[in-house]
Amino acid sequence: MPPSIAELLATGEPVVLPGVYDALSARLAAAAGFRAVFLSGFAMAATRLGRPDIGLLTQTEVLDTARLVCAASPCPVVVDIDTGWGGPLNVERTVAELLRLGAAGCFLEDQEWPKRCGHLEGKRIVPLDEYLPKLHAALRIRGDRPFHVTARTDARAVAGLDEAVRRARAYAEAGADAVFVEAPESIDEMTAVRAAVPRHVPLVANMVEQGKTPVRTAAELGAAGYGLVVVPVAGLLASAHALRDVYRTLRSDGETRALAARMLGFAEMNAFLGLDELYRRDAAWRGGR
Repeated sequence: MPPSIAELLATGEPVVLPGVYDALSARLAAAAGFRAVFLSGFAMAATRLGRPDIGLLTQTEVLDTARLVCAASPCPVVVDIDTGWGGPLNVERTVAELLRLGAAGCFLEDQEWPKRCGHLEGKRIVPLDEYLPKLHAALRIRGDRPFHVTARTDARAVAGLDEAVRRARAYAEAGADAVFVEAPESIDEMTAVRAAVPRHVPLVANMVEQGKTPVRTAAELGAAGYGLVVVPVAGLLASAHALRDVYRTLRSDGETRALAARMLGFAEMNAFLGLDELYRRDAAWRGGR
């Protein structure tokens, strides 16, 4: 059994969650040595729909992606479930489905639907007394199982830092396993959030390249009291850059030899995917063993 998110946090080292979006990206992240991965809503919207993260993804699409990623990933998978797609009963059903799929946790946010990526404009938040029942539903349905529920607030961009801090404290008091104040705009703001939330409650830092929050190293964030470090779109941005280059080269040159050094070899890819082991197992079955 892979460790739970709580067990990883108990080591005292910040847990870095790279953003993944499909089975292959999850396996590549695990092969790089990460102890857990984050199934990113932004990355799913981009890869499944080819559209931005503005509330277009459905519950069905996210759960379908989570099913494939959880089955393929050798390490824990935390899933971005946006607002839970409705009220407490919708959140209850979403978390119950994730438990069946073997997910290790979820992020649940307090935006109105349709939501927006945390580093985009145009966000709106629900009243506190509308969000808390949804958080309670997520915590109640997971019971005593090691499913890690992170409560996220997007209040900083909508109502200011003081309201974000007020909500962060309320979510911690409600029993959230971790609290995530999205998109603070300075190191001082991140320090204020940490000072306001009880030290025993882990905080999430969201490191979005060219986003609203200053990008810091995992070591710096750990020293600042942030236990979970999410890097949700780095893999997606790098993949999109590589795909754009190879397709442009193929279109202009009619072949891809100019980019050979930047591509996995066909045999190397098959080896990573476990082809030899599958051949071996298939031969054993056919041989009656």
